[in-house]
Amino acid sequence: MLAQISGIVFAFLAVIFGAFGAHALKKHFTVDQQSSFETGVRYQMYHALTLLLVGFAQSAGIVVYGIYVWLFIAGIVLFSFSIYGLCLTGAFGNKWRFLGPITPFGGLLLVAGWLSLLWEVIF
Repeated sequence: MLAQISGIVFAFLAVIFGAFGAHALKKHFTVDQQSSFETGVRYQMYHALTLLLVGFAQSAGIVVYGIYVWLFIAGIVLFSFSIYGLCLTGAFGNKWRFLGPITPFGGLLLVAGWLSLLWEVIF
């Protein structure tokens, strides 16, 4: 149930953030910031849908609950939300550079989530 609830919440937020970035923030963002923000939204939605799918697969007994759920959740938060923070703070004049190293760590957690899920399916 954790996978399904977090997948729904992250998908809901991805739609809101995507619309917000495309409309309200477009005039404040550079082309690079707009592209980065869209990448954060896209990866958030991909992994929200993944959480929904694995949540339903867990309910159907196809896969068991595993660490991959937590890896995807942490990866979304660290990857996408650090991108949002970098873009927003950069657009409004005080870029939080400490977020820069967090983004790739979030990406590594997403990769670890996929490897963990692969392990779960194979073994």
